[in-house]
Amino acid sequence: MDNRPIGVFDSGIGGLTVVNSLASVLPGETILYVGDTARVPYGNKSSDRIQKFSHEITQWLIEQDCKMVVAACNTASSLALDYLQSKFSVSIIGVISPGVDYAIQATNNRNIGVLGTQATIHSDAYGKKLRSIQSDITVVSQSCPLFVPLAEEGWVVGDVPLAIAKSYLQPLQKSIVDTVILGCTHYPLLKGVIRDVLGADINLVDSGEATADVVKSIIVKNNYVSDHQHGGIHCFVTDDPVSFDVLADRFVHASISATTHIDIS
Repeated sequence: MDNRPIGVFDSGIGGLTVVNSLASVLPGETILYVGDTARVPYGNKSSDRIQKFSHEITQWLIEQDCKMVVAACNTASSLALDYLQSKFSVSIIGVISPGVDYAIQATNNRNIGVLGTQATIHSDAYGKKLRSIQSDITVVSQSCPLFVPLAEEGWVVGDVPLAIAKSYLQPLQKSIVDTVILGCTHYPLLKGVIRDVLGADINLVDSGEATADVVKSIIVKNNYVSDHQHGGIHCFVTDDPVSFDVLADRFVHASISATTHIDIS
């Protein structure tokens, strides 16, 4: 048994969808979540700066005695994960590989769509990972920048998100993809709208759910499982906790014990 917490971080609030999935499959685990809200977004930062920010947060989480760390941020996962794994001895995983593995298992025709922010799509992080595993996979990528503000404003049903989703998802509708990766931690909030546009037969891969399953397998394999019946979620932000708390309930269904301001830099 290992009652140390699991550390999770993101540039902002979106990583709470990963926390939500973790709390669902590992209800006895304590989770420490860091949202780097003072320096969000990461998508327009250089690789060196993203590595620096990610290193500072990971160091802080390890100092809180976290038994493993999850980079619940697509940008950090694509640009800083290898760097972090070379610097720290604890298990550190990102959200890209778990989502890719799930998509490869789910697809029947090897045509996979990827939805993400402009930075994630431009980096082709998912496409590169998919093709490195199966070179004959066809990837259709589409950036959906307005999905993030829609999720944060709570506009996840109705005519407005539906119209935006129809516009963004046209390339996927015209393709023969049978599986679509939600390559941004905000996008699970829009699953219903995305499925309405693409159809019920499409496999939607939630990277947060995939990541939570990988975390569970790691802590079980290494005997890291907590013996608590109920864990807790403790959030730490680098900017105003009040504005974070206003949005948090939209991203995580489990109760958050507290949100505290920290100064990492």
